[in-house]
Amino acid sequence: MTDAEYLATPALGALAGLRHGFFTRRGGVSEGPWAALNCSLSGQDDRGRVRENRRRVAGALGLGLPALHGLTQVHGIAVAEVDEHGWVEGQGPKADAMVTRRPGIALGIVTADCAPVLLADPAAGVIGAAHAGWRGAVDGVLEATLAAMEAIGADRARMTASVGPCIAQPSYEVGPDLRDAVLARDAADARHFAAGRRDDRWQFDLAGYCAARLAAAGVAVVETAGTDTLANEDRFFSHRRRTLAGGGPIGHQISAIAIAG
Repeated sequence: MTDAEYLATPALGALAGLRHGFFTRRGGVSEGPWAALNCSLSGQDDRGRVRENRRRVAGALGLGLPALHGLTQVHGIAVAEVDEHGWVEGQGPKADAMVTRRPGIALGIVTADCAPVLLADPAAGVIGAAHAGWRGAVDGVLEATLAAMEAIGADRARMTASVGPCIAQPSYEVGPDLRDAVLARDAADARHFAAGRRDDRWQFDLAGYCAARLAAAGVAVVETAGTDTLANEDRFFSHRRRTLAGGGPIGHQISAIAIAG
């Protein structure tokens, strides 16, 4: 396969003037544990191969490699705006979300079980992309992204948000530390936990939690991809799968959104 494979979600896909993709690990040039479409510049993979993978991702969106912007993701809630200056590849700010109103710019989020969230208000010409691991989601990275989009002209009452492929509830066993953190914010969020297969463990619905936070914040349309990164080894990288297998190097898939130039 020479084309970068990606999934598109219906609600985002129906919006005119936008391009988006939740890319899988298929259609790249990396080898070994990074095979094949590894898009992380911060790992141990050959940088030239990663750049070729990212070029293919940008090309799938109808753009050149310089248009694809990424972050130094730190599991926080900071949001960066890609303005007319942008930034150099691999030198993105420490943040976990991006927004822009610039046509021809792709916002890219790398993940390997965390939830990539792509957002758009096409009427305002504003898009956003967020990296939502459980900690960032609990702390408010999604709400911070909405606020940053509104600061440059968007309206959450017109927004569409899509929660992409991430670790799904049947695969995501968590302990009391995570559950306590979620419930400390809102006890009603116990609905996102199912009984675990072991004592003092639960199965957490990360995608459902993110979707609920977006809906509660007033986003007009919220959808989820419904794809489990851990369970689909041939299509997705997964930190949890790597941990269960004893560790070692790992790649990351990318999700990206752009306003057509």
